[in-house]
Amino acid sequence: MTEYILLTFALVSFFGILSQWLSWYIKLPSIIFLLLFGIVAGPVTGLFDPDALMDELLFPFVSMGVAIILFEGGLTLRFHEIKGLTKPLYILLTLGLGLTWMIVAVSTHLLIGLSWELSILFGALMTVTGPTVIKPLLKTVRPHTDIANILHWEGIILDVAGAILIVLVYKTITLQHLGGMIPLSLASIVATGIISGAAGAFFLAFLLRRYFLPHYLHHVFSLTLVLVIFALSNAIAHESGLLAVTLMGMMLANMKSINTEDILFFKESLSLLLISILFIILSARLDLSALFDIGWSALGLLGIILFIARPLSVMSSTLFSDLTLRARIFLSWIAPRGIIAAAISALFAIRLEEFGYTEAGLLVPLTFMVIIGTILIQGLSASSLAKWLDLREAETTGMLILGANRVSREIAKSLKQQGFTVRLADTDWENIHKARMEGLDTYYGRAVSDHADRHMELTGIGRLLAISPHATLNALASTRFKSEFGSENIYYLQNTEGKKLEKSKASHSTIVGRQLFTDDMTFSKLSSLMHGPGEIKTTTLSEKFTMEAYKEAHNNKVIPLYLIDTDGKLYFFTIDDELKPKEGWRITSLIYENKEIQ
Repeated sequence: MTEYILLTFALVSFFGILSQWLSWYIKLPSIIFLLLFGIVAGPVTGLFDPDALMDELLFPFVSMGVAIILFEGGLTLRFHEIKGLTKPLYILLTLGLGLTWMIVAVSTHLLIGLSWELSILFGALMTVTGPTVIKPLLKTVRPHTDIANILHWEGIILDVAGAILIVLVYKTITLQHLGGMIPLSLASIVATGIISGAAGAFFLAFLLRRYFLPHYLHHVFSLTLVLVIFALSNAIAHESGLLAVTLMGMMLANMKSINTEDILFFKESLSLLLISILFIILSARLDLSALFDIGWSALGLLGIILFIARPLSVMSSTLFSDLTLRARIFLSWIAPRGIIAAAISALFAIRLEEFGYTEAGLLVPLTFMVIIGTILIQGLSASSLAKWLDLREAETTGMLILGANRVSREIAKSLKQQGFTVRLADTDWENIHKARMEGLDTYYGRAVSDHADRHMELTGIGRLLAISPHATLNALASTRFKSEFGSENIYYLQNTEGKKLEKSKASHSTIVGRQLFTDDMTFSKLSSLMHGPGEIKTTTLSEKFTMEAYKEAHNNKVIPLYLIDTDGKLYFFTIDDELKPKEGWRITSLIYENKEIQ
């Protein structure tokens, strides 16, 4: 039996991570594969029965998983980082939430026949969108920045606020059943959650500020403290634990002089594993027969959520905004649900059945129906809809330039003047400062790092120019961004260090991409010219002023950098592609008429 349990957990973890890999490889939401594995293993084949396997440990495990996920959600809610939190988003998070809640609650009562208490709870469950689905969806669809910001922050904020709302509604229902003083009891839950969350946040912050914790204990201690705060808060006031850990994460994220990056990275990785495991476990518990018994009424409810509740909430919230009608239509279509709705519905359904609400078991299949419906219908059609509405970002022609040195800055300025998006990444603060003073967008830090993966903005970026003086860093960056941009959009400039590494058969030979300019052009040569009389200039070619005439006019003391054709398409000069410019094309080169290359 022990071996069977161990093997089952190992397989659940394996198929969970396999789902995440399939999501990355096929470019579809991971929840599709997680639900597929769970439903096949559970209700379809009967191979996996979470209730029989875990017994009384099932729901404590789910509860702790949700607590960790909500804590991680709170950690991501840094108020100073919120972009696009404009009036439409504020209204969507208030009026929009209220409209969705009300419409879904009334529709559930009338169509499904659930009691008003359960219908109101289901309406609250449907206010929570899924940031774990939204993020990969936005990456695939690439809508305009203003739309992406609204959807991104709506998902993050509602994940937190919606979970709190669901807990309060659930407690109101149970208190009403027990005959307790509802206002006083709710106030006790909220107060306990706030005090417990604040105590946990300030205690951890105190330990971090005073360096009472060694770095290697930051991750495990914060995880342990989250679980302790969750359990203690629940022991003091039942169901206040989720509120406590959510507020604890939010407070830590917004405290000054507290670096939560390492903790957040650890929690993100742990949350990814937990989400994968929880979705398979919860979908394996689905009672498909209950959903089929409801019949067409369930599909009618899904239709109201898709075509009435969401569109009405968005259209009302953005009525007097600057958003175009096309943008409002797209926002009206995107609201996939995720793990928070699934996990909390499963938790509360069992407890409500114990209180005599026999129909509470329908909350789980209804919630999963909406999750599956919104992901399959909205998620898979989002890209086509954005394209039809002409809301997709234009082809990602922008450049991420590795290094903010003089060579990088001069090339970046010339590209920016031609209308291209450029962003420079460097660990040298002096170089970054000079780039910012010259009006260039920058990222201060290593482009190949966990911090960059989470914080470096790549909207509109589709190419990498690896022109730092460090060959090893260039090679690492080319490998890192190959999967994101494609090897054909990776460009690098060799340097003296690179030649030495190549001769010694070291890591320079692993660099991928296309070598810039000429076979003998190195970073040191280009830098020498940039610091001398060399100057980057752009010229338009004509029928008479051809490429050959252009070179002769400058006594062949010219290094062609890139071409822009009459349609605005950019071509870099590389050693593996002989460009043949035509009439009307613009050529940008480094002119060094008064100096020889050394």
